[in-house]
Amino acid sequence: MRFMMMVKHTENSTPPPKALMDAMEHISQEAVKNGAMVISGGLAATAQSHRVRLSGGKISVIDGPFTETKEVVGGFAIMNFKSKEEALEGAKAFIDLHRQHWPGWEGETEVRQMYGPEDFPPRA
Repeated sequence: MRFMMMVKHTENSTPPPKALMDAMEHISQEAVKNGAMVISGGLAATAQSHRVRLSGGKISVIDGPFTETKEVVGGFAIMNFKSKEEALEGAKAFIDLHRQHWPGWEGETEVRQMYGPEDFPPRA
């Protein structure tokens, strides 16, 4: 089963501690070795981002930062797990790294199962 893991938090003005980045690199390498990791990455601050919106039949581009945003997606991973329970254990381990290496950080990992064309029968 494929899952997208999205790390959400308030936008931080400081980079993550090196110890956290080192610990994340370690678990990422392990996940690549055992075939669980498909892809992962951190995301730039909203000040460097844009939104493309369709509203009232018109397309507009909005430049960041997005002041109305209370939390941002700061990173993501697409992972292969055998079950939802295994995905949740992986997310808890990832969040625990933040607890251990970034005192005071608060956030969450949203875990969402992904579907592909093979998950939907063809229409007749």
